[in-house]
Amino acid sequence: MSTTPPVRSPDLDRLNALSGPELEAAFLKCCGARRWAESMVQAAPFADADALFAAAEAAFATLDAADWLEAFAHHPRIGDVSRLRERFAASGALSEKEQGSAMATATEAVIQRLFARNQAYEARHGHIFIVCATGKSAPEMLDLLEARIDLELDRETANCATEQRKITALRLGAI
Repeated sequence: MSTTPPVRSPDLDRLNALSGPELEAAFLKCCGARRWAESMVQAAPFADADALFAAAEAAFATLDAADWLEAFAHHPRIGDVSRLRERFAASGALSEKEQGSAMATATEAVIQRLFARNQAYEARHGHIFIVCATGKSAPEMLDLLEARIDLELDRETANCATEQRKITALRLGAI
């Protein structure tokens, strides 16, 4: 199983120079939970990358179930590459980059299975399957989906929150 690649260093000078609304928009591209983004705006400016990532973790610690669901709703389904640009204009380019290489090399059968199992997952859990796709192949993501689809809701929501944190860290590093 692959691990998450290291997070790049964010451009803090550019980030700290953004106005409040611009900063919130930048953070919403990293994580779609509005309360998380608002907390990040309140924590700015950031002295260094450690302060930025610490603020992100502190903001995550305040989220409730509705906030997590809001964050999850800002992701496209794994395997639904054709809708990344169309539906997720704000974070779609990031999602496409995260999923793109895995989907580009996946067989049609794996892509169809990912999409079908994601629909079953969504019916069971009430949200799409969340996984940090960076560095994972489509078959690896399918294996993870299969391993997690039957988990109890609370455990799986915690798994998704962990994956959301990884995705957000990667996106913060790209700011």
